[in-house]
Amino acid sequence: MSARLESPFDDIVLRPMTLAALDGVVELESSVYPFPWTRGNFVDSLAAGYVAWTLNGVAGDLVGYCIAMRGADEMHLLNITVAPPRRGAGHGRRMLDELVRACRTERARRLWLEVRESNAEARAIYLRLGFVAVGVRKGYYPAHTGREDALVMSLDVATGEGDALD
Repeated sequence: MSARLESPFDDIVLRPMTLAALDGVVELESSVYPFPWTRGNFVDSLAAGYVAWTLNGVAGDLVGYCIAMRGADEMHLLNITVAPPRRGAGHGRRMLDELVRACRTERARRLWLEVRESNAEARAIYLRLGFVAVGVRKGYYPAHTGREDALVMSLDVATGEGDALD
């Protein structure tokens, strides 16, 4: 008799983002962020050929999504979101793991991102995963009180140094 270990991802599928998925993506984006991306931002990202995935339950429910832009020898994470009721189960980590694999496949040496300085939870997650803070973009994000700075973070995916994703 053999036992099968169940994964929290057994019922979750990572798919390329399509135009057909954008209704759900835009709805989730708008429900989570006070200054969400527009449908046009997502359409433009798909048209530009950016790396774009949705994470879906087997019933088709949207768990999360991410979009990243390729560069010469780097990738830039533009948006990663997990539906609030599904947070804390490793879904964001799964999308980041896949993004790191894509970076390595495409020989991108670095993965870059910006995160709101006020988003302590996300900053802590990125630091735990091996990202390092490398700078600040002043006034990068819109905020209810004007503009908010972004912390620029980077992960060396080529060497794996400081890389907690494997």
